[in-house]
Amino acid sequence: MPLPDLHVAAIALVRDRRVLMVTARGRDVHYMPGGKLDRGETPAQAAAREALEEVGLVLDPDALVEAFTVRELAHGQAEGRHVRMHVFLAETEAAPVPSGEVGAVHWVGTADADRCPPAGVEVLRRLAASGLID
Repeated sequence: MPLPDLHVAAIALVRDRRVLMVTARGRDVHYMPGGKLDRGETPAQAAAREALEEVGLVLDPDALVEAFTVRELAHGQAEGRHVRMHVFLAETEAAPVPSGEVGAVHWVGTADADRCPPAGVEVLRRLAASGLID
């Protein structure tokens, strides 16, 4: 029987044709700031909560615009498990600061796709196809 998808939400904060990504402490894989939905949470609420927890950004869930959803093999999970990531465009002038489990923040373009898990690669592809990043 197939494993259920992991439902997650993430923000895409774009500045200067790059998108914000993070690395977990002690790891070098670039991830979108985001995470799993808590019980009763909407994807937008989860994206805003995770943005605060991971990079200290205060975002209004109602102001987030859902850009797209990607479904890819989940990095670091059981073979055959997929992640379904709701990606929201975020806008803020605040500076992201690593917090919690995040070790560093990075401004990433398509040239950095080799440092990303499958879902991150697809996010980069779609943002580039939309003309938002290089």
